[in-house]
Amino acid sequence: MKLTDITREEWTTYVGLLTVEQKDELVGQQYAPDCYFNPIETAIENQWVISVEEMANCTNEEFMWVKDLPLILYIPKENPFPPVAAN
Repeated sequence: MKLTDITREEWTTYVGLLTVEQKDELVGQQYAPDCYFNPIETAIENQWVISVEEMANCTNEEFMWVKDLPLILYIPKENPFPPVAAN
């Protein structure tokens, strides 16, 4: 699945899949003025992704390839600090 295959309403459900090398290339780089890529790891170890928003809004010519990343459903990591129940 590609960026052009989903609706704007689905942007929060899908993410762009990166290789470790692509992740390393994007860290600290701008996808648009004053907007930085923020690759995150999913629940699957060593599976790195960026948001569809980062992909769609990329205007940096050096990184336009992110618009062609394959999309996957986002599965977040488990929260290591679960909320504390109120008494």
